[in-house]
Amino acid sequence: MPELSKKAPDNPDFARVIELAAIRDQDEFAFDIRPEPGEAVALARLMGAISLRRMRFAGRLIAIAPKGWKLEAQLGATVVQPCVVTLEPVTTRIDQDVARRYLPAADETPREVMIDANEDDEVEPLGPRIDLGLVAIEALALALPAYPRRADAVLAPEAAAALNARDPDDAETKPFAALAALRNKLGNSS
Repeated sequence: MPELSKKAPDNPDFARVIELAAIRDQDEFAFDIRPEPGEAVALARLMGAISLRRMRFAGRLIAIAPKGWKLEAQLGATVVQPCVVTLEPVTTRIDQDVARRYLPAADETPREVMIDANEDDEVEPLGPRIDLGLVAIEALALALPAYPRRADAVLAPEAAAALNARDPDDAETKPFAALAALRNKLGNSS
């Protein structure tokens, strides 16, 4: 069974790289990866979390025609983040299915990149290796709540009153007010 490399220049935190040449004669490659304690600390820091208690990324790479690979996996993680209101710890459990398809480029000539809203966002370009750790990091980052909040968290009455008392036309309240004023000034001078 091929070994996963723990070194990748673009992923110092949790690299688990499979060289596709090592599995080209297989129809399927199963994996089950977890960060070591030091990697869990680095991943928590990368995510802006207090800690990463557990993380498991398990699944398989399946050969698909022509010369591509399909990744089917499950990400499970328990992450502790600071509450956006109180800064107290908020524990979030992540259980997420992850799917990707890695397909060879149609041609090797560079061309303009066109973004299509209907394009399949699970398709990735196929290279000589796949970093399963990087896929896990991406899936975890997308699954985490952007604004974790304790269920019982409320703003202190003084803070709520200060927010409500702000003038909505105040330049500090409207970050683009200065730009709008400049636009109006330039528009009136021409």
